[in-house]
Amino acid sequence: MLESSIFYILALFLLGGSLGMVFNRHSVFSAVSFMLAMIALAGMFALLQSSFLFLAQILVAVGAIVTLALLVIASVNAQIDNVPDEPRKNWWLLGSSILVLPFSALLITAIKNSTLSFAPLSEEFGSVRAVGRELFSEWVLPFELVSILLLIALVASIVISQRRMDHDA
Repeated sequence: MLESSIFYILALFLLGGSLGMVFNRHSVFSAVSFMLAMIALAGMFALLQSSFLFLAQILVAVGAIVTLALLVIASVNAQIDNVPDEPRKNWWLLGSSILVLPFSALLITAIKNSTLSFAPLSEEFGSVRAVGRELFSEWVLPFELVSILLLIALVASIVISQRRMDHDA
């Protein structure tokens, strides 16, 4: 009963954060709403006892992505005057929601009628140790390639910002 209550509370925060991210006109408030949604999602991973996904969600999504988004927002200094006028935005949202509704109903029906049964998971499944063992044994090359790619992107962003600062001066 307690887990269900926590799940519903987290679901409300996730839904509220998602709606706040979409409907806020100010980008900083959208980023904060995104952070709220990501923290609620991390809480759901914690409810599933998936400690690695919980920690990764907090560190990567909340710690890195939201911080990066806030830094970009602060550096771009977006003004409300620069936001394009969208007179039919609500009609687009309504129309796309109506288009997605049959697919959502089909997906919900498929999930309710599914007869899949899953084998019980081991106690170690989803733990930091199990994910680390898998990541650094079977997936070490892709992991290192992604880290090199991220390092190249970081150096390139520093070089581009330095050129822009030199050009502006």
